[in-house]
Amino acid sequence: MSSTDRPGVPGDPAPSRILPTDDVGEAAARARRLIVAGKCVVLPTDTVYGIAADAFDAEAVQRLLDAKGRGRDMPPPVLVADPEVAMALASDVPPAARELMERFWPGPLTLVLTAQRSLRLDLGDADGTVAIRIPDHEIARAVLRVTGPLAVSSANKTGQPAARTAQEAELQLGLSVAGYLDAGRSSDGPSSTIVDFVSTPDGALLRVGGIGVEELREVLPALHVPPELAQPEGTESAKGRPNDA
Repeated sequence: MSSTDRPGVPGDPAPSRILPTDDVGEAAARARRLIVAGKCVVLPTDTVYGIAADAFDAEAVQRLLDAKGRGRDMPPPVLVADPEVAMALASDVPPAARELMERFWPGPLTLVLTAQRSLRLDLGDADGTVAIRIPDHEIARAVLRVTGPLAVSSANKTGQPAARTAQEAELQLGLSVAGYLDAGRSSDGPSSTIVDFVSTPDGALLRVGGIGVEELREVLPALHVPPELAQPEGTESAKGRPNDA
């Protein structure tokens, strides 16, 4: 028997970290095993591929930040499976935020809310806030249902293009990620829109992404929109929370 036929000997090819998702339940279970072990996993979302870690495991979140080359001044958002989980993570959620949840979740909308003080969330220098989203993606939500809330950021090195495939993510993140869930090419659409409800209960737009200003104002006429975001051009930026899945 040659070395390539036997596991664990020199000459063996490295085991693939690309994980198939044909069986969604099995893919979610494999992702959960890695997350519970404190590892990072790349998963598909409805925007771009994201790198995920247990939101309640500070060491795992730090591994995520290190993998991206990002500091604690850029805390990752938290992805959840349903609105009830989102409400458990936040406190003092204003009615306007609930209206956006009902209209646009699941989907490309991230809400910045006051974090529930009793929770053990250490996502970085978040100043008592948490950015929450429910992705509109079957595999992502299947994973979230078995793992609970995940800290998720775009699966790329900071400053590099967002990954649209598991293979693109692996080229950038390599061995810093324990498994890459492969669901084919992601959408070529924009990142999520971000609305802040910490600074004002009426909502303040931080970034225009998959949901436009007019769509938001149909639900929230009093939404605060900075002049530089009132037009569709040049709207893919948000201080402290850039280019997240």
